Amino acid sequence: MRKIRAVALKEVRQILRDPLSLLLLIGLPAFMLVVYGYALNFDVRHVALAVQDRDQSAASRDLLASFVNSTYFDITATPSPGEDLARLTERRVAKAVLVIPEGFGTELAAGRAAAIQLLVDGTDSMTATTILGYVGALVAESNVRVLSRSLTAAGLRFQLGSEYAPRVWYNPELKSTRFLVPGLIGLLMMLVGVLSTSLSVVREKERGTMEQLRVAPIGNLEVILGKTLPYMVISFIATAVILIAARLLFGVEVRGPYLDLVVATLLYLTCALGLGLVISTIADTQALAFQMSLLTSLLPAMLLSGFVFEIRMMPGWLQVITHLVPARYFLVILRGIILKGAGLGPYLREIGWLVLFAAVMLTLAIVRLRREAGAQR
Repeated sequence: MRKIRAVALKEVRQILRDPLSLLLLIGLPAFMLVVYGYALNFDVRHVALAVQDRDQSAASRDLLASFVNSTYFDITATPSPGEDLARLTERRVAKAVLVIPEGFGTELAAGRAAAIQLLVDGTDSMTATTILGYVGALVAESNVRVLSRSLTAAGLRFQLGSEYAPRVWYNPELKSTRFLVPGLIGLLMMLVGVLSTSLSVVREKERGTMEQLRVAPIGNLEVILGKTLPYMVISFIATAVILIAARLLFGVEVRGPYLDLVVATLLYLTCALGLGLVISTIADTQALAFQMSLLTSLLPAMLLSGFVFEIRMMPGWLQVITHLVPARYFLVILRGIILKGAGLGPYLREIGWLVLFAAVMLTLAIVRLRREAGAQR
């Protein structure tokens, strides 16, 4: 224990000699959370809608009112008949164009189906699909109102077949930010953990002080623990800063037990720090270590963890690869604790995978350090 403390104190002194790096390790994650938290938003609201109303009837105005009152659409242009509608989407004046033909109100009054046309910019398929869903729901509601008025005017009673009362748990406002922010926390924690350890050990190599540690009467495990513990503390401080920023800026608060969150975070940071140690045994320069850290932490945590893309929608061979990404398991735990208020009980499988990954990374780091020491002797 005394040897581990000595190595840890040495590492703390080196960290304090470079306050800029310490500030970056703690402040950069919070800054990135703010940038990504506001930039990444999957909510489709206030869609720019161009309307060409050729009918100008009470029925067409009622239909347009349902679009505007839904808050999903904002009318940005009213092209006249004969105007090139494709130009509106090309110039990004509108994301969708609604065309109401002449005789729309007359057809409805006569009890016949009245056609309308919707032109959607399909460049962004996700947004276009959402727009089609919005329009389908609004048109269905409009049809129900028309049918109700027609039956009431005929002296008949209008009665719906069924009604449903939806209740959304954990995210009642259906804000994508509440789903994305926990993912960002896991992404940034992985980046900080891997970068901090990989760069610190490689810095020792570049300065020539790593050989002094190897000839000292200190075991490889003691070296690893001594160099890892200070960055574990820094990573926890960075995590606390991120959680506070998420609470103040995005209203994302921790609903589950804080002790369970600390345990899960400890395991996850151990995985990140272990991966950083493995990288440090491979890279000989800080530039190479930085590049390897980004490739092995940032990109997999963003693309293969379920942070943005649903894992079940990926090809089968790619789903197998995602099992090698610890962020995949931590994000499930993190969202459960933060959003659902759950503990670790439902996530024992994910905890097991994190323990296995951490053990493998630390074992690899020890083995490679021994090989390097043996090769130099």
